[in-house]
Amino acid sequence: MFFPMGIQHITDLNGIDHILFITALCLRYLWTDWRKLLVLVTAFTIGHSVTLALSTLNIINISRNWTEFLIALTIIITAINNCFVKDFTFKTKYPAIYFYALFFGLIHGLGFSTLLKSMLGRDTSIITQLFAFNLGLEVGQLIIVSVILLFSFLLVRILQVNRREYVLFVSGGIAALALNMAIERFPIKNDNTHEKTAFVCSRSNSYFSC
Repeated sequence: MFFPMGIQHITDLNGIDHILFITALCLRYLWTDWRKLLVLVTAFTIGHSVTLALSTLNIINISRNWTEFLIALTIIITAINNCFVKDFTFKTKYPAIYFYALFFGLIHGLGFSTLLKSMLGRDTSIITQLFAFNLGLEVGQLIIVSVILLFSFLLVRILQVNRREYVLFVSGGIAALALNMAIERFPIKNDNTHEKTAFVCSRSNSYFSC
């Protein structure tokens, strides 16, 4: 059950934040850059696997409001970073995007853990379920990367679309969507809303009912 759940969670079009991030992360690469892409995806995998495990095991706990907001910020930063790419030869051995993938993976792992923790029972041995869910995430991630690379190949190699203009156009659209997400998820606003609701319920309880 947990393996297909992992695939569905990362590929779900109703919650496209993870899809947008992976798209922004891989957009600058083509099939010919597969070695660099492999390092990039591995860095993201290491990052989200660590915090997925730590959060699911309740070793670390961060507010869901903050996690969702930070995920939106990772998309914005990654998309904007794409706009500064002018030379697609990628001669730098360890470009900054690798470290973005690793660090931002830590944040996305917290988001992945939300669903997994909600599905696990208190008395369940979670190691197998955690492994299966994470494996499902990796398969789903590879599906997304493959679709992105295929789309990029068709546009850049077959239709001869200018590569830089393509990256700028798609990255701009992703950044705009992510900015809207960040505004909607702004944690201080959400926390205040929850506090006001609790206060109203508390007062209502004192006199009538909540």
